[in-house]
Amino acid sequence: MNVVDAIAHTMKAEGVDILFAYPVNPLIEAAAKLDIRTVIVRQERIGLHMADAYSRLSSGDKIGVFCMQHGPGAENAFGGIAQAYSESVPLLVIPAGYPRRLAHYYPNFNSTMNMQHITKWAEPITMGKAVPEIMRRAFFQLRNGRPGPVMIEVPLDVMNEDVPDDWEYIPSFSAKTGPAPSDVDAAAKVLAQAKNPVIYAGQGVHYAKAWGELKALAEAWNIPVTTSIEGKSAFPENHPLSLGSGGRANPRPVKQYLKEADVILGIGVSFALTAFGVSMPKGKTIIHATLDPMDLNKDVPAQHGLIGDAKLTLQALSTAMESFSKEPATARAHVPERITQIRTEWMSEWLPKLTNNDAPINPYRVVAELDRIVDKDKVVITHDAGSPRDQTTPFWQATSPLSYIGWGKTTQLGYGLGLAMGAKLAEPDKLCINVWGDAAIGFTGMDFETAVRENIPILSILFNNFSMAIEIPIMQVSTEKYRSTDISGNYAEMAKAFGGYGERITDPNDIVAALKRGIEATQNGQPALLEFITDKEITISNE
Repeated sequence: MNVVDAIAHTMKAEGVDILFAYPVNPLIEAAAKLDIRTVIVRQERIGLHMADAYSRLSSGDKIGVFCMQHGPGAENAFGGIAQAYSESVPLLVIPAGYPRRLAHYYPNFNSTMNMQHITKWAEPITMGKAVPEIMRRAFFQLRNGRPGPVMIEVPLDVMNEDVPDDWEYIPSFSAKTGPAPSDVDAAAKVLAQAKNPVIYAGQGVHYAKAWGELKALAEAWNIPVTTSIEGKSAFPENHPLSLGSGGRANPRPVKQYLKEADVILGIGVSFALTAFGVSMPKGKTIIHATLDPMDLNKDVPAQHGLIGDAKLTLQALSTAMESFSKEPATARAHVPERITQIRTEWMSEWLPKLTNNDAPINPYRVVAELDRIVDKDKVVITHDAGSPRDQTTPFWQATSPLSYIGWGKTTQLGYGLGLAMGAKLAEPDKLCINVWGDAAIGFTGMDFETAVRENIPILSILFNNFSMAIEIPIMQVSTEKYRSTDISGNYAEMAKAFGGYGERITDPNDIVAALKRGIEATQNGQPALLEFITDKEITISNE
């Protein structure tokens, strides 16, 4: 057995059933021979984004894998790997590499050297007999510790080398760690005795599948819950204790309750400071529960640290809190009613935008109608960078786990399309949606053809205002002198040309009917792109 066949057999043993790829890499054929589906994309970044969502939607149980050619293929993949690293997503990247005699020679691109700072683990296969141990290391890195991309580079002259005949691959497993009992006891006392605690839940809750434990703790102690963008849908947002999800834009209850909190429990979060997340207010007692010790006191000072898996941490914390009086929790009996009151007042202020019936269409109106008509238990939605993110996150009510793919530490335009396609392959029975703008489609729009060719019926919601609208107030330059933010295109016609369903909507009275037609197209197996001609909306909810 040669090296690429051995890698394919390893993938098969690890439960990999899809290989996302851009030619040319011999691993594609090796995988196909083992009935691993190959999905070929039009650019490397999209393939990585698809693998990204595939891993996320399975909470890391199934690993998304992407392979590409050496040199320019690996160079083009850099951004997609960096995005997954930023968002802590486990995916396996297998680039071809230059022959060993040239691998370290200028100007050849060496993936191992150049990608070691955007991967959790990066290693080359330098000889055939090393494949078993390298693949073992790779998958154990993918299934253990903080999630992140792992890269295995395969030099061209190694691909056909033999692997030892007696090789037998044993699949990896996941080993969990929990916080120290003394740390749990100290944190439990602080949280149980807090007057106005808030739980801030992140993506670690998804990976640990700790949704039930999070809900149980919140309900038992009457603690309001908010989530990071990555953690959105970890707690049902129709729950009386939900504050909503906080990012650059957020519902008013989020900032109100964080401002008033005396204790904040961050569970499954890094507390990384970013322009696209909620900043923790100063002067609070912080309990930081994270899988990665590197997060602790990195950006936000914490008084208590709980290192370990989110599910084990929440279980231990709940048990430890049972010995304390629930008098503080009883005193918070009014919290659900107050959350409702604050949200109602906030929503009433936004109602003119959410119900706007003028043309050009207001994007908030589209988000509101979409939120109202879809089956929340059978949907996965994601957004793109910039305005679509800020317009969707506060007003989309996520009610079931992993129904929202949130992101925002790094904000690459065009990310959402690949995420939606990867989500559809992971959850074929669900309506998978990406919301993007006309700037984002300029980066990855050609891969809508991939959705058509690979039979991936997603619903793509495009806000087209013929402008990079969010840039206008930043530039502060007369449009007569500075017009490079003005862009144009008819993307509904593009979708049709690729063989998908395309429709351009200009009348607000057609929004609901158009959404239903787009959804119906996906149910009939056809990718749909609905192009809404929108105004240059720049207001976001961040007060």
